[in-house]
Amino acid sequence: MTGLVLNVDAAPWRHHLQQTAETTAGLVPVAKGNGYGFGLGRLATEAADLGVATIAVGTAGEVAAVRDRFDGEIVVLQPWRPGDAVAEELLDDPRVITTVSRTEDLAAVAERGAGPVLVEVLTSMKRHGLTPAEVAAIAPLLDRVDFRGWTIHLPLLETGRYAEALEHAGRVRGVRPAPLWFSHLPWPEATAIAKEVGADESDVRLRMGTQLWLGAPETLHPTATVIDVHKVSKGERVGYRHRKASANGWVVVLAGGTAHGLAMEAPSSVSSMRQRAITAATGALATFGRAMSPYTLDGAKRWFVEPPHMQSSLVFLPASATPPAVGDRVPVELRLTTVTVDEVALN
Repeated sequence: MTGLVLNVDAAPWRHHLQQTAETTAGLVPVAKGNGYGFGLGRLATEAADLGVATIAVGTAGEVAAVRDRFDGEIVVLQPWRPGDAVAEELLDDPRVITTVSRTEDLAAVAERGAGPVLVEVLTSMKRHGLTPAEVAAIAPLLDRVDFRGWTIHLPLLETGRYAEALEHAGRVRGVRPAPLWFSHLPWPEATAIAKEVGADESDVRLRMGTQLWLGAPETLHPTATVIDVHKVSKGERVGYRHRKASANGWVVVLAGGTAHGLAMEAPSSVSSMRQRAITAATGALATFGRAMSPYTLDGAKRWFVEPPHMQSSLVFLPASATPPAVGDRVPVELRLTTVTVDEVALN
């Protein structure tokens, strides 16, 4: 195995998946984007092995990557819009459940006599969905489609989550009793809400991605292959930009670069004073061309020599450390929702 590799302790990882499925009766695994580091096809296979009836993908274009590995229904999370040729074609597929978030789109889908449909309501995220007034007015349109339920996509914050979910659930069930499809809500809360609005547990679906696939981090071990090692002296110029080596040591060339999404991570939430201080310090160092790499060499994280290249990165290792050999694999910290690895190895 070479390159950027996601090593997985297969038995305990799958035990976590199975436990999650057994304790979440309405589980709908989400396989979208980069497949949480595993790839969409692999996640579809794992979902099929869990025995779930439905999976969800992010966009209409992702359906093709999972449909041959999963025999059940496939929800497209991104709301349908006219003019998307792939989404238009999937309206005629009885296995694909289309999400609709605007009244005019629901009317257009109804006119087509399309397949299964979910209707999304607008939550405090303010991303997609119908307002309360629009929800109250769409009952006639629901009679003209294969209506499968209401989508309630909640923010990640715990504060106020239950109350908001309950409010939306009560409102939509008042318009049309149908299954409730939640995101970012614990199963006990989802079933409690269902009970409060007069629904059964069988009327609850819970979409889950990160918590399912990445919920057992101790089973996931990303590594990078050492491609080259070069001894350098203090002041010697190295890299594309010929920066001076800060001390005697080694330049270690490692698998993983911008083509993988490494060191190009999405912004993360910063809420505490400590997190703000770390962010400010990191930004200040980057201003002077200093950035900590995600690679661990000889027991410690090491500095990039310069920004990563397409498929590889240059990392500086001081002379006091023991250099790796070409072909060694070293630990690398990856944000698996943004990185595409070269290989997934289930051990």
